[in-house]
Amino acid sequence: MLCAVTAHGHSGDLGRFREFVEESFKVVGAPSVGDFFPALQWVDRLCGIDAAHARLQARRDALVGGLVDDHRRRRSKAGGGHTTSVIDELLALQEADPEYYTDNVLKGIVLVLFSTGTDTTALTIELTMALLLTHPEALQRARDEIDAESPRLCPVGPLIPAHEAMEDCTVGGFRVPRGTMILVNSWAINRDADLWDSPTEFMPERFLDTAKPTPMMPFGFGRRRCPAEGLAMRLLGLTLATLVQCFEWDAGEGRAIDMAEGAGLSMPMATPLALVCRPREFLKGLLSAST
Repeated sequence: MLCAVTAHGHSGDLGRFREFVEESFKVVGAPSVGDFFPALQWVDRLCGIDAAHARLQARRDALVGGLVDDHRRRRSKAGGGHTTSVIDELLALQEADPEYYTDNVLKGIVLVLFSTGTDTTALTIELTMALLLTHPEALQRARDEIDAESPRLCPVGPLIPAHEAMEDCTVGGFRVPRGTMILVNSWAINRDADLWDSPTEFMPERFLDTAKPTPMMPFGFGRRRCPAEGLAMRLLGLTLATLVQCFEWDAGEGRAIDMAEGAGLSMPMATPLALVCRPREFLKGLLSAST
């Protein structure tokens, strides 16, 4: 979708998308006074988290609505039928079933796509590169295979989104009444010493033992798990394998990589990763041949 934005000359929109994604995760992940003290919910509505949500949503709605309208005008001029982006596909669905695929439904789907399918993938790539650079021996092994260690040690979604218990049940020996909102702490599960050997160590080779089941849930579990899991894993593997295989990486002389974690709905690096890269010898030949 973002590629479709820039392809049609909306380079400014791409910057706004990045800004909205970053701001969305900060606002959604921030604590709310009203959640802890219900009597103070009016503070959130007036000048707190609720007010920030409302302002952000108004801006996001205007941007996404403009993109949908822009694609609709282009489809109208082209006579429809030809699809080049996710928005075009959604507009085709709207033409087939206008009662269900209203503009609000279309904008909601687009917002979900750019908020859940962009920041998480980018942060996972950044964190994996940071882990590899702080463990050069693992970086060398990773030239042959990229595996699942970084989502375990540094999950960008430390808490799996809330689920509501539809009926009274018992989970792990705990009674869960109907209507209870449940949050799964993926970060804690991934570092549980009862489940993992040396849980705080970065050891990608632990996943080479396919006979041992891994209790990881970076995409949730069951019928409500993330529908983009297949796409995310393919994108992560391809991108990381390309970066590791084609370039030599360095943090720069005298610079150390800070693995401290930031705050928000996702878990970014507190200090964004900045690296120096050089093409490997085999790539230099390919680059010179293409120029």
